[in-house]
Amino acid sequence: MTTNVPARIGDVPRLQAQRRSLIVLVAAQVLSGVGLAAGVTVGALLAQDMLGSTGLAGLPSAVGTAGSALAAVAVGRISQASGRRPGLAAGYLAGAVGSAGVIAAAVAGNAVLLFLALFVYGAGSATTLLARYAGADLAAPAHRARAVSTVLVATTLGGVVGPNLAAPTGDLAHALGIPYLAGPFLLAGAAYAMAASVLAIWLRPDPLLLARALESERTVAPYAQPGDADGRPRPAAERRRPGVPAGALVMVLTQLVMVAIMTMTPVHMHDHGHGTAASGLVIAIHIGAMYLPSPLTGWLVDRYGRLTVAAASGLVLLAAGIVAAGAPDDSVAAFAVALALLGLGWNFGLVAGTAIITDAVPPATRATTQGLVDVSISIAGATGGMASGLVVAVAGYPLLALGGGILALLIVPAVVAAARSR
Repeated sequence: MTTNVPARIGDVPRLQAQRRSLIVLVAAQVLSGVGLAAGVTVGALLAQDMLGSTGLAGLPSAVGTAGSALAAVAVGRISQASGRRPGLAAGYLAGAVGSAGVIAAAVAGNAVLLFLALFVYGAGSATTLLARYAGADLAAPAHRARAVSTVLVATTLGGVVGPNLAAPTGDLAHALGIPYLAGPFLLAGAAYAMAASVLAIWLRPDPLLLARALESERTVAPYAQPGDADGRPRPAAERRRPGVPAGALVMVLTQLVMVAIMTMTPVHMHDHGHGTAASGLVIAIHIGAMYLPSPLTGWLVDRYGRLTVAAASGLVLLAAGIVAAGAPDDSVAAFAVALALLGLGWNFGLVAGTAIITDAVPPATRATTQGLVDVSISIAGATGGMASGLVVAVAGYPLLALGGGILALLIVPAVVAAARSR
């Protein structure tokens, strides 16, 4: 008899839990997008103002992404031991604490405290990225990229609104006796704290713990297949997808190039007479391009394959570097186009790379592996942020942008090699 197949018992609760998880994650990501965007918009400018050096303007990005690396490990381990809910909530709470520290450092004029606070603030950025994995925990293999993209696109609203509130929050900060450039961190602290609360209260059942329990049930079923996510056999091509190294390399390169160019664009614009509102608009467009195309990207990844979209990310990032390098110094529109392409290339690489990683690891070890992969992503971001200021100080912004685009092309041969090894 085939009317009562045990493998399908978990399907309905799994799908219901997946829908609930996505709703809660979307709400938290809208808030975290505000917190993420605030620091991106003014972090480099605040450091330049406090240190009086363009060459060190990339240091906040490097420190923040170094903090992201440590946070990725911590959030991954907490999630592995206790579930996504406590792991992600702790990461966002750390981001809120870091935001408060940045404000205190700006008021005191203390550069050491500023960098310590930015290190802690980086936990919010790491958690915003790690949340994408939670969206895929309960998703069927054929829909994993779309589940990841749903979580990512939710960051768009906060990511676009946040930079455009840089000027109003700066005015509020000034009225409260806080330095103008520290204003967006008032918004970031509140947004990260609310995101932590949303997850702590409503992310139930925990998607990773439920996925692990369902996986355990399937392992005792005689008809279950290794690596099967829904109790039914996967096609051979599904089981032979490339593993962790390929996905990690794609995301590392896209992160390095994106952070390097993004970090110094507001500084370059400021040095050529553009105000905070103009750089905030460009960063808002950039962050929108990082997350808004996610539903389309997820569909492309599921439809045409992880490696195809990963290769496309390298080509789009090259185009971004070329446009940024040739942008007239007085053209806000040109910088906006360049950073829109930069965000789109990053989105292609992140969604494709995340799907590759999720395909490759089972729920039993998923959170730890994902956290370690995101450590390498954070280190790449720290490297890009640190090097960007030095490259601009020595060789100029156009060389930074063009060099970053050329570096992104390394994704293409890496993807070709991964495809041949399948």
